[in-house]
Amino acid sequence: MILFIFFIVYFLFVFVIRSVLLKIKTGVNPLTFNKTDDAHGYNGKVFTVISFLELVIVGIYAFKIEWSKFLLPLWYLENEILFKIGWGFLIISLILVWFAQSQMANSWRIGIDKKNKTKLVTKGLFSISRNPIFLGIMLANIGLFLIIPNAFTLLIISLSTISINTQIRLEEDFLKLEFGNDYLKYSKKVRRWI
Repeated sequence: MILFIFFIVYFLFVFVIRSVLLKIKTGVNPLTFNKTDDAHGYNGKVFTVISFLELVIVGIYAFKIEWSKFLLPLWYLENEILFKIGWGFLIISLILVWFAQSQMANSWRIGIDKKNKTKLVTKGLFSISRNPIFLGIMLANIGLFLIIPNAFTLLIISLSTISINTQIRLEEDFLKLEFGNDYLKYSKKVRRWI
């Protein structure tokens, strides 16, 4: 039940509250995934599926634990040390994502915003990683797997690794066009992940 509550709080803080605050402050909707079948729109659908899958899995462990056997548990990874490491990753993820979003301020988006001008953020966490938000999300997915290791949480890591790496490359192409040499200099100085 604690894991379920944590995921609801995580989702509220990282997506809902942050989106509402930005919308109130700027009038801009930060959710920019389109409904088309291009790579960006498709990736938005994959993110939605991953989020739904996470909620279902965590819900099963919170409310219908007897169904967890259908998620193909990896029992040999179920131990106290990995469980605690997983919780550590979840907490670090929430802090990392929240601070990175705060440092992006009005430039934060979920996806690529071609309509509204933003600033290139290179300070704070972005001076260590070009993608601290995605890094935090990956930590959360790994943390979830370590807490409840099964075939489906492993699938989430696999899907999110492919999807996030695709999204990063789409965003890099956009940022090269949007910020030109400033982005090229920044990308030579700061690594994609860490």
